[in-house]
Amino acid sequence: MKRSVRLAGYPAPATELVAQVGHAVVMVQELLTGTKIEHIGHRELDQALRLNQLQADRLAGRTDVPAMELHLRGDGVGYCLHEPLQRHNRRSAALERWVAAVGADHPAQLAGDDAVHQDFHPGNMLAEERVVTGVVDWDGASRGDRRFDLVTLRFGLHGMAPGPGVTERLDAILDSVPEEVLRPAWAHMSLRMVDWAIRHFSPAEVERWLDLAEQRAS
Repeated sequence: MKRSVRLAGYPAPATELVAQVGHAVVMVQELLTGTKIEHIGHRELDQALRLNQLQADRLAGRTDVPAMELHLRGDGVGYCLHEPLQRHNRRSAALERWVAAVGADHPAQLAGDDAVHQDFHPGNMLAEERVVTGVVDWDGASRGDRRFDLVTLRFGLHGMAPGPGVTERLDAILDSVPEEVLRPAWAHMSLRMVDWAIRHFSPAEVERWLDLAEQRAS
């Protein structure tokens, strides 16, 4: 997967070693320069958008790479759990019903031959002097539609204070994404983030993620 995007000039770390150690798999990766992005302005957004474009068609013919599972009809393994939303409060239960309805109207897997990072947010981007030097944490990467990662990026912006106009600009880009891609992608990220907040963070944090999820839950 990473080799496919690296061939396009994508700054993904090379894998140096993969070894089974007991029940765990240990991976040694190339150390990239830069530090985690703490603030994203238009310059960083431009670079993220260019990287996302490089993911297009990188897995054409690569049927060995599994398509991304959306988990809209049932739980993922340790994340995207439906029951926490059903039980938490009326807002979260209504959101879960919407997620399930989207799942009933769309395939269980994300269609496409693009490389999908699945966790494409500023915390997984490295930069040096505002130049993006790498994108890390490809463990969950899969095949699908690269625009899913733009939805992930939008949720990532919600957890920080981006530069003026950055969120609005990304929202405008998402407005142009076809509904058959945007709707299930938004449903997946809404389920993922609200479920995680319910199980790991404060009620106020849950409400904050619900505020974002409900913006396109219709």
